[in-house]
Amino acid sequence: MRRFLHDNGLSVVLFSLFLVSLIGQALTGWKAHAEDLRIHDMPAIGLLSYLTSGHFISAVFENWESEFLQMAAYVVLTIFLFQKGASESKKPDESNPEDESPYAHRSDPDAPGPVHRGGLLLKLYSHSLSIALVTLFLVSFWLHLAGSTRRMNEEAREHRQPPQTMTDTLVDPEFWYESFQNWQSEFLSIGVLLVLGIYLRQRGSSESKPVAAPHHATGH
Repeated sequence: MRRFLHDNGLSVVLFSLFLVSLIGQALTGWKAHAEDLRIHDMPAIGLLSYLTSGHFISAVFENWESEFLQMAAYVVLTIFLFQKGASESKKPDESNPEDESPYAHRSDPDAPGPVHRGGLLLKLYSHSLSIALVTLFLVSFWLHLAGSTRRMNEEAREHRQPPQTMTDTLVDPEFWYESFQNWQSEFLSIGVLLVLGIYLRQRGSSESKPVAAPHHATGH
């Protein structure tokens, strides 16, 4: 166990923080939702019922959607765009190992299985990271849409208004307002990290260039 935690400490801590934050969001959101129901003279719902409510589902996947969009866009854009001096960019005027054909390593015993097999499997594996991130974005977007529709229908029942469909939600400015307010912050944060990494350092972090590296040095 000690060896496992040593070798996987970063992912263990990040997923632990994710679970703590998600539980915190669920509990505080439940209390906030109960207060909103009280204001409208409606009975509070239990925690399990809240976890399937539009209020919770919409809020969770609204954020997941923006995170996966940011990561998918960053992975794809770094294929063909460069940022001189950034640790996360490929070198603009040199050959990069990321662009090397995997077919040259088919005989490497440590290479992943798809590299040995080749063909369509290798082609899919060669783009599997972007495929996975785009898929996670699309699933999160759909769940945000479904959750927002459920939330709006819950609010419509409170005000004795007619329900709406997912198509209605899709053309609702409020839905896109929720999305764009998260998208802009994600693209801003990754852009700021990219540019600050040109001039600033964090010793010991793999996301930073070595402290003594010149500002114009590109790549880790």
